[in-house]
Amino acid sequence: MLEKPSIPDELIISRVQEEYDLRVSELTFLPIGADSRTAVYRVVSDESIAYFLKLRKTFDEVIVRVPLFLKESGVDAVLVPLETTSQQHWADFGEYTIILYPYIEGKNGFDMELTNRHRRQLGRAFRAIHMANVPLELKSQVRKESFDLGWRSAMRKYQSQVEEDIFTDLTAVKLAAFIRSKQREISRVVERSEQLATELRSRSWDFALCHSDIHGGNILIGDSGVLYVVDWDDPILAPKERDLMFIGGGIDELWKNEQQIQMFYQGYGNAQIDPTALAYYRYERVIEDLVVICDLLLPTDEGGEDRERSYGWFTNNFEPGQTIEIADRTAQSIR
Repeated sequence: MLEKPSIPDELIISRVQEEYDLRVSELTFLPIGADSRTAVYRVVSDESIAYFLKLRKTFDEVIVRVPLFLKESGVDAVLVPLETTSQQHWADFGEYTIILYPYIEGKNGFDMELTNRHRRQLGRAFRAIHMANVPLELKSQVRKESFDLGWRSAMRKYQSQVEEDIFTDLTAVKLAAFIRSKQREISRVVERSEQLATELRSRSWDFALCHSDIHGGNILIGDSGVLYVVDWDDPILAPKERDLMFIGGGIDELWKNEQQIQMFYQGYGNAQIDPTALAYYRYERVIEDLVVICDLLLPTDEGGEDRERSYGWFTNNFEPGQTIEIADRTAQSIR
């Protein structure tokens, strides 16, 4: 969320102090992240200790329980939330849930170039995550991959909407016009994803625990050089390719060449990668991102600075060498 929510700082401070038994001297909103459901702050206590505070709508306990399980299983790259005075790892706050983490001074993968050592560390971390033996109780709480048509169906609805509706917000007008100009390409991506989903549904799978969103913004490098995988807001039990599709998938600028990709796999180890699953997830991620941006821009004029940035993210998918072209190349490798 780029714009600060209309919640008085005093209310946030009071709730944090009450739940975590600390005295807050500073609260600073951080205009980062593309998730409109989440606002984040830097909190500093009277003892000059910094914390990372997340205010999240649509909270599900599993987003806390999964990283806690992984940390207890020895995955050191996972950052876990702090306990409240009632020994929970979250607290209610009106329409939001508050979650408090240690504040890691450093940069994420969008703000710095990962070293080869970091790429190997990331590979080792995800090998451990994918190999984790998830207990049945937790496994029952984590959503499971079904290769359903949710995102594809939503994209088709927006394709129809821009042909029929009249928009007044300038950003929505631009987006509708752009979608109309790309109807054929969008339909091709949706249809190809559906074809691959049909094939994948016909197979049996040994699902792994996946993060599902390992772009550069969720890879944090502390000033000490320690690597963390953060933001476990949407874990899923799925083929490992659900995560591996990010490595070279064009979602960010983290993987600019084959050598950087190989550094990750040096850490990850031997992996039989299914090109059908990899292509499916790359197409599906494109569709998901397009739908999420349509959700933000077409039904409303809210969002301020988020709107133009989101429009740019939408159009970037269609540029040469970007996500759609990479997904096409991946699909061409299927035998």
